[in-house]
Amino acid sequence: MDDCLFCKIAAGQIPSDKLYEDDMLLAFRDIDPQAPVHFLVIPKKHIASAAVLTEEDGALLGHVFAVIAKLCRELGCDESGYRVVTNIGEDGGQSVKHLHFHVLAKRSLAWPPG
Repeated sequence: MDDCLFCKIAAGQIPSDKLYEDDMLLAFRDIDPQAPVHFLVIPKKHIASAAVLTEEDGALLGHVFAVIAKLCRELGCDESGYRVVTNIGEDGGQSVKHLHFHVLAKRSLAWPPG
């Protein structure tokens, strides 16, 4: 999508603090971190939100979570724990209409979230 912020980041048109990249995904640090470790994982393919995922996206989602686990091991937050969040729609707090997963760690995360 021409006007999608995350598509532009995935294409390298907007710089990011990359943690991981392959042909399907990009992971980068959040520009407004809400925890000592806060990064995003996005598919390079434009998908508006988790609400439009289908069974055919299963391999992509498995890869997303494998990359998250790998990065959390590398960042030393796999044993103490971390939270993975995806927001859907305006009421769900989705500000960028491109599927993305927030990973937050290295602090206690209360429930329910605010």
